[in-house]
Amino acid sequence: MTRNVFRPVAIAAALAAAVSMVGFAAPAAAAPAAASPVTRAALDPALVAGRGAAVDFAEQEAEKAATTGTIIGPDRAAYTLPAEASGRSAVSLTAGQYVEFILPGATNAITVRYSIPDSPNGGGITAPLAVTVNGGAKKTMTLTSQYSWLYNQYQFTNDPNADLLHPDWWITECGCVPNATTPSPVISKPFRPMHFYDEQRLLLGRTYKAGDKIRLTVPAGSPAATTTTIDLLDSQLVGAPHVRVLAANVLAFGADPFGKRDSANAFDKAIAFAKKTHLKVYVPPGVYQVNRHIIVDNVTIEGAGSWYTIIKGKEVALATPAPDGSVHTGVGFYGKDASAGGSKNVHLSGFTIEGDVRERIDTDQVNGIGGALSDSTIDGLYIHHTKVAIWLDGPMNNVRITGNQIADQIADGLNFHTGVTNSIASNNFVRNTGDDGLAMWSEETANAKNTFDHNTVQTPTLANGIAIYGGTDITVSSNLVADPLREGSAIQVGARFGAQPFAGHLWITDNTTVRAGTYELNWNIGLGAIWFYALERNIDADVQVVGDHFLDSTYNAIMLVTDFPVKDLYTITNVHFRDIRVDGTGTSVVSARSAGSASFQNVDARNVGAVGVNNCGSFNFPPTGSEFSLTDLGGNDGGGVTGPWLAPWELPNTITCDDRPAVNPPPAPSPWN
Repeated sequence: MTRNVFRPVAIAAALAAAVSMVGFAAPAAAAPAAASPVTRAALDPALVAGRGAAVDFAEQEAEKAATTGTIIGPDRAAYTLPAEASGRSAVSLTAGQYVEFILPGATNAITVRYSIPDSPNGGGITAPLAVTVNGGAKKTMTLTSQYSWLYNQYQFTNDPNADLLHPDWWITECGCVPNATTPSPVISKPFRPMHFYDEQRLLLGRTYKAGDKIRLTVPAGSPAATTTTIDLLDSQLVGAPHVRVLAANVLAFGADPFGKRDSANAFDKAIAFAKKTHLKVYVPPGVYQVNRHIIVDNVTIEGAGSWYTIIKGKEVALATPAPDGSVHTGVGFYGKDASAGGSKNVHLSGFTIEGDVRERIDTDQVNGIGGALSDSTIDGLYIHHTKVAIWLDGPMNNVRITGNQIADQIADGLNFHTGVTNSIASNNFVRNTGDDGLAMWSEETANAKNTFDHNTVQTPTLANGIAIYGGTDITVSSNLVADPLREGSAIQVGARFGAQPFAGHLWITDNTTVRAGTYELNWNIGLGAIWFYALERNIDADVQVVGDHFLDSTYNAIMLVTDFPVKDLYTITNVHFRDIRVDGTGTSVVSARSAGSASFQNVDARNVGAVGVNNCGSFNFPPTGSEFSLTDLGGNDGGGVTGPWLAPWELPNTITCDDRPAVNPPPAPSPWN
């Protein structure tokens, strides 16, 4: 979504000093591991059982595999390769080096998450990666950095040599506004490199068994002159292609399954025929070139499966900007605009949407799926290299988004935007977005009665894993959110971006976050794994945070904050935390930087790195205590280096403010006895 720039709470120190507070230094290369265990979000799956998406692949982290390369990380400092990796660690390979995984089950398909260097002037390179199983015949994956490596300030650039895009913005690196500072600060280039990783899929051509060894090797002479970095391998057994005989087959209308000719018109013809004859549209195995939007309404489009049916398009510059401000178009399936009545009864399943978006232009409609889709379903898609995978502009009602994989987006993964009601996104897997992984944004018209349930969101490179901006009767349940990287965290409740107020209830239940609580670049402070942000209005709906687990938070587990310029205008109240587990914080369990109140019941914490409650209130420091009050409803146990996390002396509103406390990295999460 379109982002704004946060104002700092106070003039910050240099970025180097801020990063040093994190305290997660990268050690020297570790010895190769004998085998790579199956993990979920780089954790023992038992620690996240019942939470997140139920996926049909097994995740194995490269740093846990056998390798002749160099293990990098763990590290959580922004703009570093290990920090953007799953689990904050990866393996870097030079020519001739390999990483080798032992397959945990029957496998005929793999996904490799990797990073290779950018070209000196931006735009990316390609490089080969050799894939062998048990030392057999070699397959070659062609890796690319053409869709990664962004730089500079929002909305970012592909040019590593660019000057500041906004020299009139305050930046942490100099603690100044560069064009209003004398002498002018020297800003190093490339400035703020980010979004390093990409992923690629490969069908192996046969099925291998558990215990077979799959090796990824950088060939001699690879153009990736410095390193190829491998983050992880996903392995899976893909079933046979789905076939539907009685259907409007796109091949019958002239579609080219070899991708040499544009098939957009053939898709339009198949859709028109299907609507007349009450048939479904079937897209058989193949690669189909589509370079514009396909408008969908009252139609079902089925592919043979996302590994087999690939709908791929180039980003196309428009001769003149569209009325909505777009300067490009590209592959995407769009419902009609809500102003034109929207679309209904659209059902999309079983195919890949492969885009060609390499830069972020917020006015561009180059999303995988867009428009308004009521009474519709989106299931079993793989959406890759678009701006936003699924951006739905309401008002609209009753859409079900289930079982999709979303990867390597320039902006959000999914956004319910403006008046989306009675809708659900569940069992989706989202990795490496350039903004919020999953968002509900009640701009202009409130969203209502929507649910994000049992989704997994990993490594958003900017902003949050899950973000809720206003709305009525919203549920966020049983999700797994891991490794948000900067300027956001795992879960955000935000009164911002012009959102309508929160109303009714907001239930945030049974979610797990891991390695969240990031560094906020513009404020130069650490955030919470879950953070409430009252920027434009009060947050005062009935908020219930129940059964959530906050694991290995870099800074705080819980943060409640108003921005400094509005600190005396808005409050956060009626928030209730119950049956919570906090396993490891770099700083506090709760950081209160707002007026208001919250209650706590059965919040158990361990391995807490600083005082349990960092209570700054509204920074007025009145003699009566902080403007934020905590109510102890009992059962709040455990703590860390300073004793019980919710000690009687902290209640109800003792000022314990430490604006930037030292970070004490916690041990890795472990089973809760």
